Amino acid sequence: MPTTDSLTPQAATIRNSEELGRLVRQLRTEQGLLQIDLAGLAGTGNRFIVDLERGKPTLQLQKVLDVLDLMGLEVVVRRKGGSHHGE
Repeated sequence: MPTTDSLTPQAATIRNSEELGRLVRQLRTEQGLLQIDLAGLAGTGNRFIVDLERGKPTLQLQKVLDVLDLMGLEVVVRRKGGSHHGE
């Protein structure tokens, strides 16, 4: 299976469901997986993966997080603008 380290940035800023879908599709193809393969690994239906990659905004958040985790991704939430160190 090809590595994604050289092709994909270590971090990506995602502003909407379409951008997340494009990232998932890019990583899936780089990993040599078909949508049905990812669905099987994630224990979800193929339709869910199709909808995720198309950026459907109403998908169940936990399922999305589970697929991202399976793909070796994690979600990090931080304040906009970089390194604001609060109180």
